[in-house]
Amino acid sequence: MDFLDAYHLWADAHAFYDTTLLPSPADTNDPLARQSATWDERLAATPNGRLLRQNSLFDALNGNSRLHLLHVTHALEQINKQGVLYPSGGCLVGSVYCAPLTATDQGLRMHNLAAYVLTKEAPAFLAKLGVTDRVPTPLIFEINTPPQAYQGLAGVDYLRLGLIHLRIYCHLEYLLSKSERHRLRETVVARVKNSAAFLATAAAVAYRGTHIAARPFLGLLDETIPRLPILGYLYFEALAEYLMLHSTSQHTRRLADIGELNNWLYKEMLFASYPDMAGKFDLARFRPRPGQLADLIHQVDPTIEINHAADYLVERISHLIAARLFAPGEAPEAWHHKRWEFDALSTQLGPLLGHLIHRELRTFGRYPDFYFYFDQYKALQAWNYWNHMDIVTPFNGTMPKGEIGINPAYPNLDYRVWRADQDDAGHLHPAEQLSLTIAPRLVDIKYTLMRNNQWTAPAPSAA
Repeated sequence: MDFLDAYHLWADAHAFYDTTLLPSPADTNDPLARQSATWDERLAATPNGRLLRQNSLFDALNGNSRLHLLHVTHALEQINKQGVLYPSGGCLVGSVYCAPLTATDQGLRMHNLAAYVLTKEAPAFLAKLGVTDRVPTPLIFEINTPPQAYQGLAGVDYLRLGLIHLRIYCHLEYLLSKSERHRLRETVVARVKNSAAFLATAAAVAYRGTHIAARPFLGLLDETIPRLPILGYLYFEALAEYLMLHSTSQHTRRLADIGELNNWLYKEMLFASYPDMAGKFDLARFRPRPGQLADLIHQVDPTIEINHAADYLVERISHLIAARLFAPGEAPEAWHHKRWEFDALSTQLGPLLGHLIHRELRTFGRYPDFYFYFDQYKALQAWNYWNHMDIVTPFNGTMPKGEIGINPAYPNLDYRVWRADQDDAGHLHPAEQLSLTIAPRLVDIKYTLMRNNQWTAPAPSAA
């Protein structure tokens, strides 16, 4: 993959939140262009839609030359011993996963996402795994951004990485044998072929406005997720988006007053439906049964109108499938005429194939031994793009939830880090300055806090 090709793919993988006043480039080849603009307007008109553009995360990125971020680790002893903190993969690709902190006279106030991770999510993960000799430790990062740092709002959207995954695999596929490559191609083609009924349904909703009742649509989605695991991620993001934008609970309103979307909604929903996901965080398994959806939503927020939510999910998931899993400008038609061959499918469904391959490689033959290098290769491309753009702190652009990272490859990254103490009011205070270096090399995914299932193995310093 040459530099220009990779650069364009990474530019397309980012959501630019500061271009609302700019006219969209005319693209007569993209049947979803107008629909995407309509969705932007529709989301902005929801009860909490203003927070998509006006929020505390963007205020911090736009207005401050100094940022304070919270990072939670389970391995402070190992990190201190080696003096190195490694980034990890995931929704922020190859950055150090953090959440915002706001300086007040009483100390550093945590964003509600940060509070949930520190006080509920991380302790639950360690408890589920039976780990008694480790505790979640809050670290405060102080980042000084240089004058040349990018002043815009460009967030990486991991749902848009499908073509990048496909191109990287095609570049590295000769790490597999000829028979393994053939078997992998046949596997992903079979997954798509046996999911054609659902993909055709979603395409009809997205491209032709076909009305599909929520119950059968969600039932078909539920049946298809095991074959197309990326749908679990789409389902989760669509439902989380709906909850955060439509909730009118007192907790949500209090957070909205300080410019924050309510992250507790989708966090509570996720762990109420999948308590065993603690320690093995995997949205490919996210598939709440249609008959359980109403009870699940009402557990976390009784203010949500269930029928409206279900109809919304049909339209939103269908749009996301078309916009994120089909090739740009391609509207698959006549599914029964399609040639079920890898090269033919990659023309229209390249992003979907990329997501499937990226997932398949984690367990495929000998490739788990190489998977780290697949993600490292992807991280190198992300860092190259961020450095070109002078992005010091990338954020999760699927939605401005509060997930923000530190670019570990930024030249002359200017930062300080402290172990933090939490007071009775929940504010954080620097307790001990640490001598740590952020290294531009990914930690193996099995050693990260939210995915660790290898506690018996010697663990390196991990983010």
